[in-house]
Amino acid sequence: MKKNLGRSVAGAVGLVLAVTLLSGCGPAAVQSMIEGGAATPVPTATPTATATITPAPVQRQIVAFYGDSITHGEGASSSGKRWSTIVSDDHDWIEINPSIGGLGFVTNRTRDPIDIVDTIIAAKPDIVISTMGLNDNSRMPAAAKQVQAAIEADFTRFATELPDARIIVVEPFWYHDVRPASVAQISGFTKAAAKRIGADYIAGASWWLDGHPELKSADGAHPNDAGYAMIAKRMDAELAKLGL
Repeated sequence: MKKNLGRSVAGAVGLVLAVTLLSGCGPAAVQSMIEGGAATPVPTATPTATATITPAPVQRQIVAFYGDSITHGEGASSSGKRWSTIVSDDHDWIEINPSIGGLGFVTNRTRDPIDIVDTIIAAKPDIVISTMGLNDNSRMPAAAKQVQAAIEADFTRFATELPDARIIVVEPFWYHDVRPASVAQISGFTKAAAKRIGADYIAGASWWLDGHPELKSADGAHPNDAGYAMIAKRMDAELAKLGL
């Protein structure tokens, strides 16, 4: 009988120890169960360490706009109302906009001491959006070859000196219901040059203001706040098609 009792006690102790290992009970709880013959473990609280994971900050994209007065925002009540700023705010972009009124690929290029292409490249943007070309219509058709060569040169610089940037070429804006043949010709130059460097192209922008005098400022040549809001809406829709 004593031999059997010893085996029973040893078995009970083994069972308690096994349960203790599984349940995380401390030594005091084990001793209590052995002395009292308890078969149910008494768990003790075990502090659990939790790791706090801080998400990495989202890197905002730098987007440079290459254009003339309509991209600069002439006619808007404030810079915050121009289409480039509205679009940048919509996408949470850091906007770089050195666009200059009256500038073209050829027109007025020597007027300013610092070239706009140099300014954009120095900013090292993630995206370059070009709308340039409207003001070169005044040089056509005599300067057609010069305009075409200048477009090729500017776009090649962007592609070569900003190899990691995404380049988006927008058909140049137009502001008047009368459309000279040069509008389509310059648009064709920009489209061909964009294709050559592998850039995205947004067609049709020269028509966005067509037939909408209510969207123009008092000078009739630039959008008003409503016009810029419309351009921003159209641009956002086109950018969405490009995955932006």
